[in-house]
Amino acid sequence: MTVVADVQEALRGLRREVCALHEQLTRYQLVVWTAGNVSARVPGHDLMVIKPSGVSYDELTAENMVVCDLDGRVVEGDHAPSSDTEAQAYVYRHLPHVGGVVHTHSTYATAWAARGEPVPCVLTMAADEFGGEIPVGPFAIIGDDSIGRGIVETLRDSRSPAVLMRNHGVFTIGPTARAAVKAAVMCEDVARTVHVARQLGEPIPVEQHHVDALFERYQHVYGQR
Repeated sequence: MTVVADVQEALRGLRREVCALHEQLTRYQLVVWTAGNVSARVPGHDLMVIKPSGVSYDELTAENMVVCDLDGRVVEGDHAPSSDTEAQAYVYRHLPHVGGVVHTHSTYATAWAARGEPVPCVLTMAADEFGGEIPVGPFAIIGDDSIGRGIVETLRDSRSPAVLMRNHGVFTIGPTARAAVKAAVMCEDVARTVHVARQLGEPIPVEQHHVDALFERYQHVYGQR
């Protein structure tokens, strides 16, 4: 598959954006070494842009981002794509509203994943961003679309843009790659705060009608429109 000329301008902009968003993963200490990644769907095309595999964050450039089709095959780029490519391609194929996917091993959220325990909705921030608890997805081995299947299975009918894949780490989705990065940042913050709260006692759940009202306001009223 060859990327036609009229797509190249969109790809240049998306490569720059995806590269820059990786800086947010290190800024918020959501990743270490070369682990983790950001990907973005190319609007209007069955393509995605994703981080190259095993490349240090301080060596990432717009030019070394990899373009793949939605079966995970490389279309453009000189590097092998992330080992999460097939999983994320599966998400894009099966959740057409998703424009960005992020993967991290952020410490507190991944600790919940290691326990196989959802992060309960005991904070208004959790209600705002996740619309309830942050769910746990099934254990899956990296390297094919198994993780993608678990993400889709868990999030298809959930308001949460984040899933804790058991014994692995965090995957977040969003209408854009930036929104998915934001969800990853918020996921770690909520997971950390709830962990600390548990050291002090049993956190108090937010009542469901309040969760619904908070989620509705945050998603449709909060901020600049």
